[in-house]
Amino acid sequence: MPTIYDSREFAEAGGLMSYGPNHVNLWAQAGTYVARILKGEKPSDLPVTQAALFEMVINLKAAKPLGLAVPPSMLALADEVIE
Repeated sequence: MPTIYDSREFAEAGGLMSYGPNHVNLWAQAGTYVARILKGEKPSDLPVTQAALFEMVINLKAAKPLGLAVPPSMLALADEVIE
């Protein structure tokens, strides 16, 4: 069954595609928060932020057996294409 996941690891493991936040970037943002807290800021004073970087991974190896044709426009938007 073709499925879209929120984490690139699923597409790398054989899922059709993923679109979600870059987890490495999320950890970097968390590190910034920790540094600010260790410097004395109150956690309640810190702003709430969203993920800043999203990525799309398309797995063509998974699409082929399903008989799915991925449009070239979508392939052009992907950050990574697994062939």
